[in-house]
Amino acid sequence: MVALRAIVFVLAVAPGVAIFAAEPEKSIRLGVEGTAFTVNDKPTFLIGMSYYGALGAPEKFIEQDLDDLKRLGFNWIRVWATWGAFENDVSAVDGDGRGREGQLKKLKWLLGQCDARGMIVDVTLSRGNGVTGPPRLQTLESHRRAVETIVAELKNHRNWYLDLSNERNIGDKRHTSFADLKALRDAAKRQGGELLITASHAGDISEDDLRQYLLTVEVDFISPHRPRQAGSPEKTESKTREYIAAMTKLGRVAPVHYQEPFRRGFGSRQPSAEDFLIDFRGARSGGAAGWCFHNGDERARTDGKPRRSFDLRASRLFEQLDDEERKAIERMRQTKM
Repeated sequence: MVALRAIVFVLAVAPGVAIFAAEPEKSIRLGVEGTAFTVNDKPTFLIGMSYYGALGAPEKFIEQDLDDLKRLGFNWIRVWATWGAFENDVSAVDGDGRGREGQLKKLKWLLGQCDARGMIVDVTLSRGNGVTGPPRLQTLESHRRAVETIVAELKNHRNWYLDLSNERNIGDKRHTSFADLKALRDAAKRQGGELLITASHAGDISEDDLRQYLLTVEVDFISPHRPRQAGSPEKTESKTREYIAAMTKLGRVAPVHYQEPFRRGFGSRQPSAEDFLIDFRGARSGGAAGWCFHNGDERARTDGKPRRSFDLRASRLFEQLDDEERKAIERMRQTKM
């Protein structure tokens, strides 16, 4: 197996659409044009990596992981601002939405590191359900405070977007109503100007919910977390086309961003390298604007190891990926779209 740090690749895509951004001019600017993302005004497909527990990682680990990601052709990472897995709370805000100075500083530093490498950062908030720390941001007031705190701290950067509420449709303590999302989106826009806003959705999005996201909340792009059962990767291309057709019918199109697909270690089904490749290809071919190589802990093991991006304190991400994940990345390197 070729060491991951030695792999250097550019994934070929449709003419006129870059797979990663050019080297930054002075700073990276993320934008939207129709159903595509733009980076420094150039249509760019975002290919990312889950990096949830980044705010708990040593800076040396982060720098090494980012260098590897950049060399491998990845151009964005997903980081949670409310992460507290394995009894280690590394959140940038507390349960009432107030900033935690050390973690906010770390988040700002991380954006600077990514900016210097021409990379985008997904900053995600979640009300939580006890799995990644105690439930938090349980009121609109506290949730709005968290949004305003994060936006104020990062306002001088343009290489990031905000996920207002991870899987906001789930009916437990994570649930965030469309009315709350609208209020949170408006608060972010008042303070953040051109900052892009989304709210992620567990499972495929119905046409009724799609209308709410686009026309009521007015997110800048949709972020469906597709089903994870067998056969789902083969449906990603057609589902993406369905979304674009439905948005066209509604009169407002936006990027389709797959920020959290399936992963290894989640359940009894362990997706193969081929599954990752099929899902990635389906997203690109169907017209999606971005796709993420999702990873996390081994839920069936009492210690959760390897925890991958869920816990980066003792080992960096690229030291925790398993052989099948490494194989998937190598095959992506060889892919000609």
